[in-house]
Amino acid sequence: MQSLLRVVRGVLLVGALLLPALPGAAAQAAPLPGAPVAAATPDWTPPLSTRGRYVVDADGKRFRLRSGNWDGAQGSWNGSGDIADPANHHAGQPSHGIPIGLDRTPLPTLLADFHALGLNSIRLPFSNEMLRDTRPVPDTAVAANPALRGRTPLQVFDAVVAALTADGFAVILNNHTVTTRWCCGVDGNERWNSSGQSTAQWADDWVFMAKRYRADPRVVGADLYNEVRRDIWDDPNWGLGDNHDWHAAAQEAGDRILAEANPHLLIVVEGINWTGIPVDGFAHGRPALAPVRTLSHTLVVSNKLVYSAHFYGYTGPHHSGATGIGETSDLRYQDLTREQLRQVVHDQALYVSAETGRHFTAPVWISEFGIGADERNDRPRAWFGHLTELLEDADADYAYWPLVGWSAGDGGSGGDSWALLRYDSEGHRTGVLDAGDWRAPAWTGLTDAPGRTGAVPATPAWYQLTTDHRDHNASLRVRAGGDWDSGARKAVCPDGARLAGLSHTGGRGLCASSALRAGTGGHTVVRDESHVPAGGDWSGGYTKFQCPAGQFLIGYSLRGQQVSAALCAPARTALATGGGRTVWFDRGDNRPAGGPGGEYAQGHYKGQCLPTEYAAGIAFTTRFGARPSPAALLCRPAPPEA
Repeated sequence: MQSLLRVVRGVLLVGALLLPALPGAAAQAAPLPGAPVAAATPDWTPPLSTRGRYVVDADGKRFRLRSGNWDGAQGSWNGSGDIADPANHHAGQPSHGIPIGLDRTPLPTLLADFHALGLNSIRLPFSNEMLRDTRPVPDTAVAANPALRGRTPLQVFDAVVAALTADGFAVILNNHTVTTRWCCGVDGNERWNSSGQSTAQWADDWVFMAKRYRADPRVVGADLYNEVRRDIWDDPNWGLGDNHDWHAAAQEAGDRILAEANPHLLIVVEGINWTGIPVDGFAHGRPALAPVRTLSHTLVVSNKLVYSAHFYGYTGPHHSGATGIGETSDLRYQDLTREQLRQVVHDQALYVSAETGRHFTAPVWISEFGIGADERNDRPRAWFGHLTELLEDADADYAYWPLVGWSAGDGGSGGDSWALLRYDSEGHRTGVLDAGDWRAPAWTGLTDAPGRTGAVPATPAWYQLTTDHRDHNASLRVRAGGDWDSGARKAVCPDGARLAGLSHTGGRGLCASSALRAGTGGHTVVRDESHVPAGGDWSGGYTKFQCPAGQFLIGYSLRGQQVSAALCAPARTALATGGGRTVWFDRGDNRPAGGPGGEYAQGHYKGQCLPTEYAAGIAFTTRFGARPSPAALLCRPAPPEA
C-alpha cells in the first residue's frame, strides 16, 4: 500500500465483524478452464529457504525475489460513500475483491507481460474478509476471463494462484487487510487483530491458507501482515507481550503455519510501519526493522525467515506521508540526499541482511516501493532513481507496488498511474515496457543488474531465544514429546542447533547451528547434579545441571529467576567426557571476541561458548541474597564436524 497515516481520521469501523465460517476446502483448487500452462521449465526448484542473507531454492541456488504486487484481492473501496460508485474506490478502480485487470486482459497475456518485466515472483495480497465472501464476483469483473464467471473471490484467487505457478512464478501470499478495503491509514486494518478479529482467528486463517495451497510447491511464502501501524488510540509494539505485540503475533502465526500446515513456506515478517501521533512535538516515527537488532524471530523450522520493509518517496523515517492534517515538518525520503537515503534505508532495514553472523541475519525484501508514471517533480524522480540504484548495489530482493492498473482517463473511469502495467477497457497496454515511461531506465537497470547467482554455501547460523513473556520452544522434535517442565518458562533451540549462550538475567539464550544432534533418540531433562562425575566440580559452591555423557545442551527452563532444568540431547558422534572450561557471566559479559551471534540480551550480562565448543552444563546458586539465575556454562570442545 502506498501510504501510511495520510490523514488522522475518526474511527471508521467499530465492533466485531460477524462473518460465516471459512470454506471447508483444504487443498488448492485446480486451475480453471483457460488458465495457462507453463511454456518452459522455470530455472528454479521449489521450495525456497534462506542461507544467511540470501533466499535459495531447493538446490541451494540464489533466488533473488524480483517481484511485483498484484493487488486487488485486499479490496479497493475507500470506506465511505456508495461501494458501487467507482469514484469511491482507489484510483477509480473497483477490484471486486479480486486481482485487478481480469476484466480487461486474459490471464495468459497478463502473465506474459509479467515475464517481460523481468519478474520471477508475485506478492499476492488478500483480505481475511475475502476468505468468507460466498458471493460470486460480477461477470463484468472477469469479462476478459469468462471461465471465472460465477466464482467467489476466493475461487478466483485460487485460479490466479494456479495460473501464476503453472507459468513458473513463485507466489508469496500477503495478508494485506482484515476487511476488504483499500489500505492504509486509519482504516480499520491497522493491525492483524483490528476490526474485531482476534490473533487466534488471524493465525487460524493463515493455517487455512497455507493448507489450501500446500500441494502447489511454487506457493513459496506467507507474508504475514501489511504495514502494521497505529490506530486512533494505540500503537503496535515489538516485544511488550500484550495484545499489540507484533513480534509475538508474528512468531505465533509463523510457528503455526510451519508446524500445522506447510513446513516449506518462507515466513515474511514486515517491520512496524508507524507509531505515535503525526503532530510536531509528539513522538512519532517509522521503526521498520530497527527493533530486530535486539529482538529477532526464531521459528520452529530454521532457514525460513525473511524480513521486509516498505519505502515510498513521499513518506519518511518520521513523516507519515500526509499532506494537511497529519503532516509534520519531518523530512520525507524524497527530501534526503542520495547518501542520506542510503544510510536511512540501511539503518531501518538493510542492516539485517548486510550484517552477517548475527541472530537477526536474514534476507530483507523491500516488498513495496513505487512512483507514478505521471510524476513531474524533480525530487520524487530523483528519489526513485536513488532507491533503485541502492537496491541494485545492495543486491536486495524487491517488489514494486502496484503491478497492474487501469489506464488513466479511460472513459473517465479512473486509473492508477503508479502501475507498471496499465490496461484500457479494450485490453491495450501501456506502462514501463514502453520507451515513453520515464521510469523505464531505472526499472530496467534494477531488473538487469548483476547480483549473486548460483550456489550459496551453507553458513553458520545463530538463533535468539526469549522467555520474556512466554515459552520459546523452537524444536519440533521436543514439541512432539509434550511439556518437559510443567509450570516453568522454557526455551529450546531449533532442531539442527545447540545452545551456545545464556544471559544471567532476562531469560534470553543464543543457539548456534550444528550437526551435532543424533538423528534418533529423545532428550533428557536434568534437574539435579546426578550427571556430575566424582571430581568433576566445575563451579564450586554452585548447583550444576550437567548433561549426561554423550549429550549436549539444547534448552533450559526457569521458574521466576531460578534455573529449573536443563534440556540435553544425544550427540551423533562421541563427545569429550571430561575437561572443558567454566564460563562465568554473573558479574559481567564473558563472550568470544567479536560477539558472534550479535546482541541477544541487551542490558544483561551474558556468557557464551566459543563457536568450536558445545555447552554441557548450567551452574547457578540458591544462596541467600544471590540471584538464582544462570551464572556459568560448562563449555567443551566440539567435534570438528559439528
